[in-house]
Amino acid sequence: MDSKILLENGTNELEILEFIVDGNYYGINVAKVKEIIPYLEPTPIPNAHPSIEGVFMPRDRMITAIDLMNCLQRGQMEKKKGLFIITNFNKLDIAFHVEQVIGIHRVTWKDIITPNATLSDAESGVASGIVKINDRLIVILDFEKIVTDISPETGLKVSEIAEMGPRERSTVPVLIAEDSQLLNKLIVDCLNQAGYTNITHTANGQEAYDYIMAGVAAGNLEQRVRCLITDIEMPQMDGHRLIKLLKDDDRTKHIPVVIFSSLVNEEMKRKGEALGADRQLSKPEIVNLVHAIDELLNGSKQ
Repeated sequence: MDSKILLENGTNELEILEFIVDGNYYGINVAKVKEIIPYLEPTPIPNAHPSIEGVFMPRDRMITAIDLMNCLQRGQMEKKKGLFIITNFNKLDIAFHVEQVIGIHRVTWKDIITPNATLSDAESGVASGIVKINDRLIVILDFEKIVTDISPETGLKVSEIAEMGPRERSTVPVLIAEDSQLLNKLIVDCLNQAGYTNITHTANGQEAYDYIMAGVAAGNLEQRVRCLITDIEMPQMDGHRLIKLLKDDDRTKHIPVVIFSSLVNEEMKRKGEALGADRQLSKPEIVNLVHAIDELLNGSKQ
């Protein structure tokens, strides 16, 4: 799906595709969307998860069709009606069955409000943000969590960390910018298990930037961060804007940056490279994240 936002670097903007499920308004980052097609009847898969309608092959790739209404515990979509939003993230092509697509809105990450604990907790919540557009609230869904809940093996390959075996301990400071509380904890736990014990985690790019700037002001930046791991999609400030601010600043441009995101496709990789990201990895690749940190901090371990 063509989107001008992919041609821009570090603007802290995104485009939201608004759609309806069960009469409610939801959104998805356009960067995840490949295309929107009319409903195609999928082939059912025996013993599949209740939210999986089946599979279909519109071209040369098999795509799993997911009943989004069922995922949201609001019943089941009416068959042979509605649309499929075909997405790509975490190297997966998945079609989400929705009732209607409203349109695309350009917003900034500062406009997006993080749901509080009364609406969404780290373990079960599927709302990653809420934005007000045209006097209505649009809930931005955490599609990665929806898919991981259906098929846990698509999530972080945490078990692969143990397979790396014993490793040296390191107190080199590593900073993480990740808005998902659950993923933040999993990444920290994995890095601790891999030997990195001095980790600070922040909930978005703005918090990470403020933490780094505090180190610049105090003259102790090297003691605060020698490697940054950042998601792309985050409220307040996204990962691309964070990288741009750091790489355009002589005081911080030396900090190695690893993008660890579900949105690492070819178009987004080009964007990350233009901004100066040192490594870009898809979120299931937790072992590759450890290897990337090893390489970038080679000679810095203590």
